[in-house]
Amino acid sequence: MTPITGIVITLNEQSRIADCVESLKQVCDEILVVDSLSQDDTVHVAEACGARVLTQAYLGDGPQKAHGVSYASHDWILALDADERLDNDAVAAIQALPLDDPNIAYRFNRRNFCGTHWVKAAGFYPDKVVRLYNRTTSGYLPKKAHSSVASPRVEDTGTHIRHFTYENLSHWMQRIDQLSTRDAWAMKERGVGPSPWRPTLHASSAVIRKLFLKGGILQGTDGMTVTITTAFHAFMKYAKLNELHEQERLERK
Repeated sequence: MTPITGIVITLNEQSRIADCVESLKQVCDEILVVDSLSQDDTVHVAEACGARVLTQAYLGDGPQKAHGVSYASHDWILALDADERLDNDAVAAIQALPLDDPNIAYRFNRRNFCGTHWVKAAGFYPDKVVRLYNRTTSGYLPKKAHSSVASPRVEDTGTHIRHFTYENLSHWMQRIDQLSTRDAWAMKERGVGPSPWRPTLHASSAVIRKLFLKGGILQGTDGMTVTITTAFHAFMKYAKLNELHEQERLERK
């Protein structure tokens, strides 16, 4: 089997990193964890599981993953988030891939969970993501939030990654708070200015997209939950962007 380097970026993931590393060990010859100065035992847990840990203050989603790739021993890269696990079908598919064409990257269907509940509604499934690629031709875009892999060609494996996104509904709301803060920072870093209209416009757009275009209106509680949380996330990241600009303006006085 062609050697693969697994890469995970972390921040305070002590409760989840061990399972992620063990998942990667099924198909990877090397595992790198790029840690963003965690305050918990993430580093020790990852090292105890056999991962090599690199410490790097957070650069943004794409740049942080690219930083890890530069230390990889192998050209084929398998990137997972700390809350992601390879399903058995994905393990079997990766083990069977020839990996003889560096121009091909491989896509997986992500199953998103809230606790033990698999959320499929309003576009939450199949949630296709590219995770396996060759660094000589492909890589994560230099976006500081929600980056994705750019590659000459993408093939769909039709197999699955489990994404333990939220522990429960309360954690879902906490994550929106954390991620909207990160998203606002990333937008400001790339020069997006403030706007009194963007929070409402983007939240309204999210409602239309999830409730109607993605069929959430016909998918019961899950459809409504995904719609409301997506709209709230959209509203808050643009509201927080406005807040960052306002804080900067006041500091200049």
